[in-house]
Amino acid sequence: MTKPVALVTGAGAEHGLGAAVARAFAKGGHHVVVSGRSLDKVETVAAAIRDGGGAAEAVALDVTNEADVAAVFAEVERKFPGALDAVIYNAGDNRPAPFRETTAEHFEAFWRVGCFGGFLVGREAAKVLVPRGKGAILFTGASGSLRGKANYAAFAAAKAGLRATAQSMAREFGPQGVHVAHVIIDGVIDGARIRKAWPGALDRLGEDGMLDVDDIAANYWHLYSQPRSAWTQELDLRPFKEPW
Repeated sequence: MTKPVALVTGAGAEHGLGAAVARAFAKGGHHVVVSGRSLDKVETVAAAIRDGGGAAEAVALDVTNEADVAAVFAEVERKFPGALDAVIYNAGDNRPAPFRETTAEHFEAFWRVGCFGGFLVGREAAKVLVPRGKGAILFTGASGSLRGKANYAAFAAAKAGLRATAQSMAREFGPQGVHVAHVIIDGVIDGARIRKAWPGALDRLGEDGMLDVDDIAANYWHLYSQPRSAWTQELDLRPFKEPW
């Protein structure tokens, strides 16, 4: 293995952000380990990358399971010793729930995927990258990372927690050579999940009203590629038409 390795989590749909990030890193020369809860879905993503001439493989990963996360990192290190240099945390869920109807189970489930999983993946990534003094750990955030919206308390709490975790990691590991960055996606992503859940979103928002997944992914590659004399810790992305 002469290629650097990138581990991308939360890469479910082939036309989603995780898959787009995986494609971007494969295009940049990485061997990409594509992970998600459904092995069939992430294998589809990995196969498409291979069909396009890139290098990729799929692994099933539950980011909320500590043993599962540790095992995936151990396997990556076993198969590709010293090659991992980019970890992208893209797992999350986003559904509205009126506050008085939000169950404890719902709130905790959002926190486990949106924040706790980021801690687990971030910690294992740091264990590998910090001793080497190089690499990047990138987290996907949202407008909920900055402010709570009516009916989105569980989502906002999880994303705000992930943002704080990323900031703490950046302050601790940046001086040790590891670039930790948080990407706020402030707008609707034009991906498979949105098109399925909100079939009229494209008509409602109009042309250029949603963020293109490949355009977002290009910014993840940019963060990874930044010289360390001018690192970005937080980047916010939105369509030029998005009110903010």
